[in-house]
Amino acid sequence: MMSKKFSVVVAGGGSTFTPGIVMMLLANLDRFPIRKLKFYDNDAKRQEVVAKACQIILREKAPDIEFEATTDPQEAFTDIDFIMAHIRVGKYAMRELDEKIPLKYNVLGQETCGPGGISYGMRSIGGIIEIIDYMEKYSPNAWMLNYSNPAAIVAEATRKLRPNAKILNICDMPIGIERRMAAIAGLKSRKEMEIRYYGLNHFGWWTSIMDHHGNDLMPKIREYVGKKGYNLDIPEFKADTSWTVTYDTVKEFYQLDPSTLPNTYLKYYLCQDEVVEHSNREYTRANEVMDGREKTVFGECRRIAAAGTAKECGFEVDEHASYIVDLARAIAYNTKERMLLIVENNGAISNFDPTAMVEIPCIVGCKGPEPLTVGKIPQFQKGLMEQQVSVEKLVVEAWAEGSYLKLWQALTMSKTVPSAKVAKLILDDLIEANKDYWPELK
Repeated sequence: MMSKKFSVVVAGGGSTFTPGIVMMLLANLDRFPIRKLKFYDNDAKRQEVVAKACQIILREKAPDIEFEATTDPQEAFTDIDFIMAHIRVGKYAMRELDEKIPLKYNVLGQETCGPGGISYGMRSIGGIIEIIDYMEKYSPNAWMLNYSNPAAIVAEATRKLRPNAKILNICDMPIGIERRMAAIAGLKSRKEMEIRYYGLNHFGWWTSIMDHHGNDLMPKIREYVGKKGYNLDIPEFKADTSWTVTYDTVKEFYQLDPSTLPNTYLKYYLCQDEVVEHSNREYTRANEVMDGREKTVFGECRRIAAAGTAKECGFEVDEHASYIVDLARAIAYNTKERMLLIVENNGAISNFDPTAMVEIPCIVGCKGPEPLTVGKIPQFQKGLMEQQVSVEKLVVEAWAEGSYLKLWQALTMSKTVPSAKVAKLILDDLIEANKDYWPELK
């Protein structure tokens, strides 16, 4: 079963998350053997900083793995089994504008939600489609494991524009929350839970959580969340200030349907006025990341390169990202792993748009995902999801058609935007900011 070794390309080789992904892959070589690891990025200088450090790490920890970092698509995507994609078109400088432009108009400024998410989505679609085309040209039997944001818009784009592509869209946010839920329930791992969940990406609800013995864990977790949100007084789960606030806010909107447990990102749609009120318009989350993780990761990469050794490496195994190996193994070994994926609804939620890209549990094997049936969902969630999925569809149509009108409609329809007038003001500013990235809109 484990005789084959795989060739993997990380698309977005210059990402701050790439070293953690490499450490995670190395920690899982017994489960997912690798013969070749490549980095691909269109920013050679940024990728080089990460690649130099990772090359030293690989040389010391797994010298038999062939390593290459390139900006050439043919080199990157030839002889590949899996693409692990976490691209950020425009990097953090554009994320900063995504967050700050809406805040000028007292509208939520967030990376993947509201106008910021729409702006980011308009940049990301072309990049993801380009990578799919490279994969199909140079390694047509490969699978693309995509966890690039904003996942909802990207997934809708792949459904509409590349419907036959071998791509699996997945998000790590539910996994991070489930780790916290497992700790609340007194379990060692989220894999000791069997969950039911439905929604859109960054827009969903858990409806059932049981252990492998059939014990219902929801009452205990709901009681805790009603008091403390998803915050935990455990060092392993210590979060920075902005995430601590997010986890705490959950207890407010959890009460809207206390029979379920919500995704944290619903905060941006159900508590948007509070979020705006407490936002620092001059120093957003993008600034925190640039001053924090980005400086730390690139500083450590440069230190390793200068030292010529990673023996005192500051990078830790990103266990949080091990879901990527679980997904690759499911395809490679037909493990029938049960995972949350973003897939075409196609009747899984019986009273919802069959073409919507929904986030639901799937059984994953060598032929891809088999979505589990959800059935009917309540009017409250259905109404919220219909509004949001319409936003996502309009964004993709706007990109594909070069339509100013459809993008204005998408912004107007977003629950985070108060009026068509404000939507137009934001749109015009975003068009100017994204002139090097978006298609021309008419």
